[in-house]
Amino acid sequence: MEPGTLLLVRHARATGQEPGAPLTPDGEAAAQALASSLAGLGVTRIVSSPWVRAAATARPLADRLGLPLRTDERLTERVLSGVPRADWRERLRDSFADDSLCLPGGESGAAARARVQAALADARDPAGVTVVVTHGNLLALALGLGFGEWAALRNPDVWTLHTGTPQRWPA
Repeated sequence: MEPGTLLLVRHARATGQEPGAPLTPDGEAAAQALASSLAGLGVTRIVSSPWVRAAATARPLADRLGLPLRTDERLTERVLSGVPRADWRERLRDSFADDSLCLPGGESGAAARARVQAALADARDPAGVTVVVTHGNLLALALGLGFGEWAALRNPDVWTLHTGTPQRWPA
């Protein structure tokens, strides 16, 4: 892969959505398989959300390559609302249509996008390949995906970001 490439990864399957949710056994196996798949791509830097499911997805690759696992709070998942909502999926759909929508105690899509874009700019190794492990909504915002594309993301999912258009990996 060309220097400066970012590999944006949605974490593997987890037991829940809270920050401390660990990977499921299938998620742990997927993280190991992901490490095997990415190990030969010239990865020089690994940066993750500090949330358990993201860091646990990144750890096998970091261990395999002998690289430090850096964490960045700006890669944590977007909080849609400060209180549980039965209609969260509908409000999330609304937020894709209106990125200024901000529910009480939550973060707008525009604010989350600015946060993740700054994190990606700081994470990128211009001389190598950087793996960034984050969360589905934040990944969708970073890539400019719509609600339907967000809903189709897998756990894990990998997107390659060069200087041009993002592409799902492998292409």
